[in-house]
Amino acid sequence: MTLINTRQTAIPLVLLATICILTACSEDSSPIEATSEDAEAGVRPVTGERIVNADAEPGNWLSTGRTYDEQRFSPLTKINEDNVADLGLAWYFDIDTNRAMEATPLVADGVMYVSVPWSVVYALDAVTGELLWSFDPETPRSWGVNACCDVPNRGVALWNDKVYVATFDGYLIAINAQTGKQVWKTDTIARTAPYTITGAPRVFKGKVIIGNGGAEYGVRGYVSAYDAETGEQLWRTYTVPGDPADGFESEAMERAAETWTGEWWKFGGGGTAWDSFAYDPDLDLMYVGVGNGSPWNREIRSPGGGDNLFLASILALDPDDGSYAWHYQTTPGETWDYTATQHMILADLDIDGAERKVIMQAPKNGFFYVIDRETGEFISGDPFIAVNWATHIDPDSGRPVEVPGARYEDAHAIVFPGAWGGHNWHPMSYSPQSGLVYIPLIGNSEAFASPDEFTFTDSQLNTAVDWKTVANVSPAEIAMHPVISARVSAWDPVARKEVFRIESGNGWNAGLLSTAGNLVFQGEANGEFEAYRATDGQMLWKAHAGTGIQAAPISFEVDGEQYVTVVGGWGGSLGLFTGDPGPNPDQDAVGRILTYKLSGEEKLPPATVITKRQPDIADTDATPETIEQGRALFLDRCSWCHGYDTIGNGSFPDLRYSDATTHSLWDSIVIDGAYVGKGMPAFGAVLTEDDAQAIRAYVIRQGRIAFAADPE
Repeated sequence: MTLINTRQTAIPLVLLATICILTACSEDSSPIEATSEDAEAGVRPVTGERIVNADAEPGNWLSTGRTYDEQRFSPLTKINEDNVADLGLAWYFDIDTNRAMEATPLVADGVMYVSVPWSVVYALDAVTGELLWSFDPETPRSWGVNACCDVPNRGVALWNDKVYVATFDGYLIAINAQTGKQVWKTDTIARTAPYTITGAPRVFKGKVIIGNGGAEYGVRGYVSAYDAETGEQLWRTYTVPGDPADGFESEAMERAAETWTGEWWKFGGGGTAWDSFAYDPDLDLMYVGVGNGSPWNREIRSPGGGDNLFLASILALDPDDGSYAWHYQTTPGETWDYTATQHMILADLDIDGAERKVIMQAPKNGFFYVIDRETGEFISGDPFIAVNWATHIDPDSGRPVEVPGARYEDAHAIVFPGAWGGHNWHPMSYSPQSGLVYIPLIGNSEAFASPDEFTFTDSQLNTAVDWKTVANVSPAEIAMHPVISARVSAWDPVARKEVFRIESGNGWNAGLLSTAGNLVFQGEANGEFEAYRATDGQMLWKAHAGTGIQAAPISFEVDGEQYVTVVGGWGGSLGLFTGDPGPNPDQDAVGRILTYKLSGEEKLPPATVITKRQPDIADTDATPETIEQGRALFLDRCSWCHGYDTIGNGSFPDLRYSDATTHSLWDSIVIDGAYVGKGMPAFGAVLTEDDAQAIRAYVIRQGRIAFAADPE
């Protein structure tokens, strides 16, 4: 298998030579232009008509959800509940990266297009896994300082003869689908704030749609549309209001501003549309999932209260000009990082004897919503996981009935679900065959507390949560609240209840695929890739991928043979926070694309083992008080990348095993930003040298404990 390096911009000469042989590179290392004969043999243009009529060519997977309704359901049946036990590996393609792999691949006429960390794109032969071309946008690693949740890319879009990728540093790029050459590149963020993009673009009516992330860093969310042929910006719609003194971009923004108080615009406001979109071509409406506030805590962001529109909302827009059609807010005045950016699914359901055109979502807040997608009318909302911040959704108003104290205004509160959500970005799937929605579950309580003081810091995480208080909440108190291990809830959106659960999860989860073969496919953090019967959840097959899985699988067909593909590779938000998955945390979480077919016989290589050596430093003589201070600071500022309690995660250095050189440069790295070019932020604006040394003392202590428990 060809190995591509995404950890560095530079590609070794030997590897480059290999790539050139595979792609017929010219002397400038760019693929040669396709001849007319090649063009005739190439893929057919991808159009809206093809995507709308996707069931007429079920062998392809032309958009990230396969269809505009984002159901992630394959009509293919050659792999089914009766023969799935015979599934075997057809091919694999390794990516030299230990960062999060979260993309949904696309397949058009036998060619697979997939994106990986740092927004690199590959075109592969879908039958053999042979590399056809690769495109590296050369995203600067220094932009990684703006990453709240690693540097993944969740997929590309196809339209006509182009592949579109949105880069982590905010550019939208069109690539020639046959040659891998850049056609155009446009800046979607104008370098005005620390925005990032990890989501997959969509193309509706010849317009490439993309949002962005970065709410924790103090940005104002928006969605933009670009001409698919030229890259020209056609419209931009903001999701939260800006400074009223500057005027409002639309009546919708003027209306939204009435639900905010204080000087929210100084914090950006948030509301980033960082992941989910859907489109109804009959209604000619597009749907946008809107994220959390900036900062999380409404008491700081909007001290006089208010719903803070359009945070945590499903927003319906006219795709021609981005104008407002309707909205439904899942969490008014959100204050727990309860985004509504989670996967949205369109379906036509028989509800109370009438067919309703609905949009379904299971956002972070723990309620499963069925909304009329024509009008935004609330139909139903029921907890799909344990919820303690609200008792229920009022059926008349469609608003949650909150539990007093859940907003942690006066004292810390332990909330379920926590900021990771009852369901995060991992795509769910709807099977019109079983009538069930398969929801990837997450189940962790989380403590929240308001700070006595808050200072907004540009380009740093700004949650306005007092993590020092949170760090001192007793484990016994947290243990009194729910934690679940289930992986999937099979939810009946008409009966408004769970039909069954698939057990065996850990803290995180992975995306889902359902098929007409009465199957549901999903991977696990420990590397198992599994198939379940869609009607009762019984496991029918599994194989080990050799790496943690969190992306959603797809299925496609070429020359009459059906395949299933999944992207593997650990990292991401909770992945970084909680450490390596699986029974052996010393195994490297390699990036890997795996494709299966009936009677496949390919074998995976053995896993690479990470060597961890005893820290070459003297023990710390810091006081217990200093070490405890370092623990609280680490949780606040470092755990997002280096893991809770310094648990190594494979994507970033395990600080417990830092060598003497690292420790000698500690202040230069932590305070002054010596490693900014590698994606390590400078914390001089929020930490003192004493703070940095307290963190160092805590890290040393943790290293001694780790080595004593697991000596070399």
